[in-house]
Amino acid sequence: MMILRTTDTSPFGRKPRMAALHLGLMDQIQIVPADAMEANSALRAENPLGKMPVLTLADGSHVFDSRVILEHFDHLAGGGRIIPHDWDARINVLTAQALADGVMDAAVLVVYEGRYRPAELHHEPWLAYQRGKIERGLAQLALAPPEPNLVNVGTIATACMLGYLDWRKQVDWRATTPSLINWLSAFRAACPAFDATAASAS
Repeated sequence: MMILRTTDTSPFGRKPRMAALHLGLMDQIQIVPADAMEANSALRAENPLGKMPVLTLADGSHVFDSRVILEHFDHLAGGGRIIPHDWDARINVLTAQALADGVMDAAVLVVYEGRYRPAELHHEPWLAYQRGKIERGLAQLALAPPEPNLVNVGTIATACMLGYLDWRKQVDWRATTPSLINWLSAFRAACPAFDATAASAS
């Protein structure tokens, strides 16, 4: 049995939960809550960066971050399921994942600024810098979105990113990039694991 250490609300933790459901691997995985801010947490012992998710394999070794975990799940499912074998297609989906992950990184930093720093210490230029990453990433995505009917690491990450922005509302992506509304609807239809891993459904 593998152990996936994460939270229901982490967008990066949602990626492997979605992938595992889609690939039929959930019967091999136990999900254990994680706390990134706890000094003596198992999370920090398993990943010295103190970031979730972390996957503990049956032999006790640890795999991180979400991108590596998704690659491991693809391997367990026989390969070529969510990461194509074809090189050009592989590069395309990995690049889409990198874009979505970068937007999520910036979005998490915006949340952390409000959660962990006193209001008088909030640095608006730094927050604007992070929101700029989010906005540019969304604009790029709207110009060339991945095929929503294909479930791969790129579309999984993109959907997790949009879901996180819907929840935390760092920017109003539905107003600025309305074409992505239909994209997300199409992906939800193609991948029921998206709705099944929403925080309210976990």
